[in-house]
Amino acid sequence: MPDLPTPEDIDEASRALQLGASVAELHGGLCGWLAGGGEDTAAWPARVLADPGLPAPAPGSALDGLRRATVAQLGDGEFSFELLLGDDDLPLRQRAQALFDWCRSFLGGFGLAAGAQPPLSEEGAEALQDLARLAGASVQEIDEDDEDESALSELEEFVRVAVLLLHGDCVLGPRHRRSLN
Repeated sequence: MPDLPTPEDIDEASRALQLGASVAELHGGLCGWLAGGGEDTAAWPARVLADPGLPAPAPGSALDGLRRATVAQLGDGEFSFELLLGDDDLPLRQRAQALFDWCRSFLGGFGLAAGAQPPLSEEGAEALQDLARLAGASVQEIDEDDEDESALSELEEFVRVAVLLLHGDCVLGPRHRRSLN
């Protein structure tokens, strides 16, 4: 399975293409696009950022590697999918904001790919609503203590599982049904 590129490499590649999005926003949007059934395409930034004028990342670049690794993780039966929010050494407040930004971008990419009536299970619909609540959240006072660190880790795990559930509803479920017919 290909490794996710480093946040630094993605940030540098994003700036080179003048994408105007953070690492968390790019990964969230890409994950939303793919989880909603969007096409795995080299020109993913144009689709995910809804700007047809954006160039496709060069083959082998960090942004191309981000797409390839994300596709592999989402399709992996071992649940290896992970969120890419940026540098783990950032203060808790910035990491929490990155999670909310990731969720906002995920919803945008998901909506573009899945449309207004995605084929969601009851659990998937609930997960999507929860992601929307996180996307609308803002960072309040944070004490930077173990309790807040633990709460952020739990939110990240919830988001990770919610994405896998939505991907299952919109991509794996329909694919499985087609193979049975």
